[in-house]
Amino acid sequence: MRLFDPERKAPKLDVVPRHIALVMDGNGRWANQRGLTRTEGHKAGEIALLEVVAGAIEAGVENLTAYAFSTENWKRSPEEVRFLMGYNKEVLRKRRDLLMEWNVRIRWAGRMPRLWPSVVKELQEAERITAKNTGLTLTMAVNYGGRQELVDAVNKLATKVALGQLKPGSITEKTIAKELYVPELPDVDLFLRSSGELRSSNFLMWQSSYAEYFFSPTLWPDFNREELWRAIAEFGGRQRRFGAAEDAPLN
Repeated sequence: MRLFDPERKAPKLDVVPRHIALVMDGNGRWANQRGLTRTEGHKAGEIALLEVVAGAIEAGVENLTAYAFSTENWKRSPEEVRFLMGYNKEVLRKRRDLLMEWNVRIRWAGRMPRLWPSVVKELQEAERITAKNTGLTLTMAVNYGGRQELVDAVNKLATKVALGQLKPGSITEKTIAKELYVPELPDVDLFLRSSGELRSSNFLMWQSSYAEYFFSPTLWPDFNREELWRAIAEFGGRQRRFGAAEDAPLN
């Protein structure tokens, strides 16, 4: 895949989000509409992710976090779960060299319990190999849940209190943020979901407290960089006040 295509150059964007959260939804519906299985939809979604990564790089986005497998996805059929585990592993291995060429740094956010050891190995290897890259940081949320992340953070803090390493009553937002899966990730600026569904699905709950939301009707396998740029352009036109307000009386 070509990263810099002169025919598909990013438009001038006045404001670019530093961190985009990405819910890649609609693979199953896309496939079923074409008489295909859900797994075929997941396969088609791989190219869409590369498209969006390329578009994010061209737009100047620093961080992109993709929801690849949630802690709730274990409820799906055993066949689909097995496919997704193996597929996540193979995609990481197959596309790692390309992402290296693009100077992308790969991170993993999620829980280790239940996750296949072979998938954990590929995630950790991708982190190691791309650690010195200075371009876009692509965080793969695999076996991730927003509530679970907060529970894990609270348990870490409770252990520190029990060991006398932390005083009760001294916990702040910064204290909690340091115990998240990838604590160096900045807050989400733009929360983007494909397929027309209007929910956040337990994704980056803490980090998305003041995110701007963009819900695209496009099913994920049909999503491309132009759709990403449209979302970024709309983001740039919104007024972000973070709880503050100013008088603007009508004349």
